[in-house]
Amino acid sequence: MKIFLTDQKHNLPKLLEGLKEKSVRAYDINRMTEKVSIININQAPSDYKFLFDYKIFPENIMTFLTEWKLDNREMNIGDTIVQQIYLPPTRLFSQKVIFGVRINELIDEPGIRGFSYETLEGHIEKGVSTFTLEQKDGETLFKIRTFSTPGNMFIKIMAPVFSVPYQTFCTTRALKYVKRQIEN
Repeated sequence: MKIFLTDQKHNLPKLLEGLKEKSVRAYDINRMTEKVSIININQAPSDYKFLFDYKIFPENIMTFLTEWKLDNREMNIGDTIVQQIYLPPTRLFSQKVIFGVRINELIDEPGIRGFSYETLEGHIEKGVSTFTLEQKDGETLFKIRTFSTPGNMFIKIMAPVFSVPYQTFCTTRALKYVKRQIEN
């Protein structure tokens, strides 16, 4: 984790290179809290490009750079994403916190498409998040499923008053952002 007062968007390629050397944070999924957040989409997506381009979070919450975008190709298992999170969620008057995650699964099954990633060393959390678009029983659902726990004791202490409410806020915004992208 790195914290800046100025936007690091121009430095994301360099930061991404550094994160590619980081290991995935060790975690035991059986000792983690599972959270599943779902939103119903009123129409099926015409394509899944936005999902596999990681256009999930609104730009006031996060900017990012993906390894596959930098290499001008599609997402692969093992690819790294550098995330610049805005705390609070505004680009101008916020701290810019840099984290990394790594793709560990691509999902392409009948009725379900998506991917998951694991947090890298230095991330504020440890665990795995899965993002899927699912079609079942005539409905289209966007689902975010996480297994995570705070990455250190300070974050664990602050979780009830800061990180859990902020994660809930970001997840709700992501669900609505994806819905808006598909329906517009």
